[in-house]
Amino acid sequence: MTPDLAFPAADARALVRLALDEDLGPRHVDVTTLSTIPADQERTAHVVARAAGVIAGVPVVAEVFGAVADLIGCATPEVELLVADGTAVVRGDVVARVSGPVRAILIGERTMLNIVSRLSGVATHTRRWADRLDGTGAMVLDTRKTTPGMRHLEKYAVRAGGGTNKRMGLYDVAMIKDNHKIAAGGLAPAYAAVRRTFPEVDIQVEVTTVAEALEAYAAGARFIMCDNMSVALLGETVAALRAQDEPVEIEATGGLTLEIARDYALTGVDYLSVGGLTHSSPILDVALDLVDTI
Repeated sequence: MTPDLAFPAADARALVRLALDEDLGPRHVDVTTLSTIPADQERTAHVVARAAGVIAGVPVVAEVFGAVADLIGCATPEVELLVADGTAVVRGDVVARVSGPVRAILIGERTMLNIVSRLSGVATHTRRWADRLDGTGAMVLDTRKTTPGMRHLEKYAVRAGGGTNKRMGLYDVAMIKDNHKIAAGGLAPAYAAVRRTFPEVDIQVEVTTVAEALEAYAAGARFIMCDNMSVALLGETVAALRAQDEPVEIEATGGLTLEIARDYALTGVDYLSVGGLTHSSPILDVALDLVDTI
């Protein structure tokens, strides 16, 4: 597991507020719960895994129920987290215990489950990749193919699943791809333009052939992304780059699947980048069950 699991609390707080506004409307009401549940009713509920996977996002549980309590003016439910993010669970495992006003619990239920299920799905998917690459020396990276508004949370879930974050956005790392090369008049001019304009940033260059990889190296690139290469071509490219005087970080990207991941990793690349970690991960089924009165 990646050691740095700092939870993006500010992003979670903003997302929870947005999600509750979306669910409760401008009046902040749940017409069903407020009609059927007495204001003084209190119970305990369990957040339960309905399938095997890896949990991520449990700090959101307290964030959601605290926000709901503020909105409807009731006591804040007590939340006991029983499973840490990054933990593997099986069906039936209790992830958290929530005790307090039933109104707050039921109003916040779906918002909490939507976020925790989504993040746990990303972590579960990532763990499959990390396990597949175990022992190869290669790490799985995420991409910018994230749900708008959830990037920091989804990248956190990747870390919880044992993956590694690539750049966070367009601002922290330059990535020269085909359209940049075309617009700038070539790979070398594009690299030189970025280095001149933003001398402090790291630069990554996408290539599709051995010759282009060596051109990127000659231009100054020390992080080279090998896009949509066959295993054989990738192996040739890795060998050519490893033969250069200075060390190079090499990434395989494009069209990768779990079935072929290990073959690509064994070419000697440092990373496999997988957009599907965030854009195609199915949720992990997580539920909330009322269990008893307090």
